[in-house]
Amino acid sequence: MKIYTFLLLALFTLFVSCKDDESARLQANAKDTQKNDEIFEKIDKAWIFNTPPPNAAVQSRIQGWAEWRLFMTELHQKPKSSIGAFKQKAKTLSLKVSDLQNNIPPVFNKPEVISRIMTLTTKVKSLELYINLSYIQDQKVLRLIPEINEELLSLQSQMEEIVKKSEIRLEDGEAEMLRNISDSLKKPEVQLVPMNIQNQKPSNTRGNGGILPNSNPKQNR
Repeated sequence: MKIYTFLLLALFTLFVSCKDDESARLQANAKDTQKNDEIFEKIDKAWIFNTPPPNAAVQSRIQGWAEWRLFMTELHQKPKSSIGAFKQKAKTLSLKVSDLQNNIPPVFNKPEVISRIMTLTTKVKSLELYINLSYIQDQKVLRLIPEINEELLSLQSQMEEIVKKSEIRLEDGEAEMLRNISDSLKKPEVQLVPMNIQNQKPSNTRGNGGILPNSNPKQNR
């Protein structure tokens, strides 16, 4: 009888313990869900990439840069369903931004552009890291979003500056060419007399005298 009572007590204690563990697990899950919902709302509200498009001069030079176009397309497609969608989007952006160093248009393949692409890449990869941690670093994610916008604006401004400088150099070259043409038109024409003509003497002169008259052949007969 004592053994039977002991077994019942042990089973009851085990049952209560399991119930307590299940209850604690459910409470923990509920807290995690609530926390994720709060983080989702914060990130969803802050996830705004609204960098203005580059000007027409830059746009005409990057229209064949497929890597840039794909990255910007992904950047402007905002996730909507869950925090998991934002995690996946951050991974995709990290892959696309790494491709930006491929096939850079020759006019922009310069150290000042490449350095800005590298800085932008670092920011986007940091975004992927912090949003995919088991405990999401939401404050760091929220801080990185406007920083990525700033890096994009800096990159586009640098490209616009390069185009502007190239156009100024072209205008200066055209002006110099026009000046050279104008100067050549103003110079007086110089008539060059061949040296052999200047030193040639008339064939009908005699010494220092005048011109000999033509002789009549009949008079010499």
